[in-house]
Amino acid sequence: MFIDFYHRPAGKQGFHVIERGRDRRVSGEVVQKVETIYSDGYYFVACVLGLRWIMAAYEFRAGLEGVPATQSSISYVDGQRGILEYRGIAIQELAHQSTFLETAYLLIWGHLPNQADLAEFQEEIQSHRRLKYRIRDMMKCFPESGHPMDALQACAAALGLFYSKRALDDPAYVRAAVVRLLAKVPTMVAAFQLMRKGNDPVQPRDDLGYAANFLYMLNEKEPDPLAAHIFDVCLTLHAEHTINASTFSAMVTASTLTDPYGVIASAVGTLAGPLHGGAAEEVVGMLEEVGSVKNVQTYVDRCLMSKQRIMGFGHRVYKVKDPRAMILQGLAEKLFEQFGHDQYYDIAVALEAAVADRLAGKGIYPNVDFYSGLVYRKLGIPTDLFTPVFAISRTAGWLAHWKEQLGENRIFRPTQIYTGLHGTKYLPIDQR
Repeated sequence: MFIDFYHRPAGKQGFHVIERGRDRRVSGEVVQKVETIYSDGYYFVACVLGLRWIMAAYEFRAGLEGVPATQSSISYVDGQRGILEYRGIAIQELAHQSTFLETAYLLIWGHLPNQADLAEFQEEIQSHRRLKYRIRDMMKCFPESGHPMDALQACAAALGLFYSKRALDDPAYVRAAVVRLLAKVPTMVAAFQLMRKGNDPVQPRDDLGYAANFLYMLNEKEPDPLAAHIFDVCLTLHAEHTINASTFSAMVTASTLTDPYGVIASAVGTLAGPLHGGAAEEVVGMLEEVGSVKNVQTYVDRCLMSKQRIMGFGHRVYKVKDPRAMILQGLAEKLFEQFGHDQYYDIAVALEAAVADRLAGKGIYPNVDFYSGLVYRKLGIPTDLFTPVFAISRTAGWLAHWKEQLGENRIFRPTQIYTGLHGTKYLPIDQR
């Protein structure tokens, strides 16, 4: 983001921002000199344009925080009021009435499908779940100690070798890529989980829905309908969330017009970083460390005194309780009622209350990761698969942004504020 400040002599209007450090012509006049001054967080760029001075101040924001990177109609967040919408529909409505595949269709194509369109989409997904045997052979060569996110990134990129035709202006190609990625990413995650234990992967079943089929391939048994439904809602909740790090990574990669498999591999690699994905794993570890409800207050006091982060709390956008966390908490209670209580849920509830007493005034509330780990663990999902499961869901959002990027593409090429030296002389190696 930059903010422009111009020194305009009397009667002069309409000066343009000058690119710092480059001589160029603007409105037929030559930039004669460029000077840069840093003051109060701004870089002031002074250019002599003919006999006139033009000033521009560029505000540097680490991590591009708050800087609009695109215009998008896919999702909307109001962090002050706790609102999340996909294509204008509240996340609560989609969680209670829709399915993950219907939501994915909504995100990618911009509207809810009719019954025939949804049936066709579901059938296409079901028929493309299986992996090429060479992909499976490649996965057998991965080390058992490798992280599932690294395996997923490699497999997503490898799909581009098998579907290498790149026809980004062909709607049939775009649809086929969407179907393949949505269909095969869950299969790759489940297959690696079994392979790293020395077992052959379980083949997908066409008679099972999207969520139920993944749990079947992962746990080698058909899931309870309630468990499958709850997991399907979890996928819906994680499917999209505006421009975060992995989505931005997908958009930057997409802007080069590479294939969609490279786009998703790029996003998976970004999500694998501990500052983006992985928070749900750390929440479960934290709850295990607390150990008991009676230890909650002491744990919170210790964290606040040492300025240690309490995992699962706080969000860059939400200043109230994350609406997805509210839904996940309700799902967790249904799951525990049906399949047995989890003592760590009691710790989580007590921890939420303790943190609210101390930090609610600062806008720090539970985020989507706080309860999701407890739900996933009850569904039989290993802790280090929490982030790959996130990727299964978020593939829908990444593909929506990929498709939107193609519609009005311009390659991302941000600038920088140079802070290095000028005119440094090369020193021969024997003089260093």
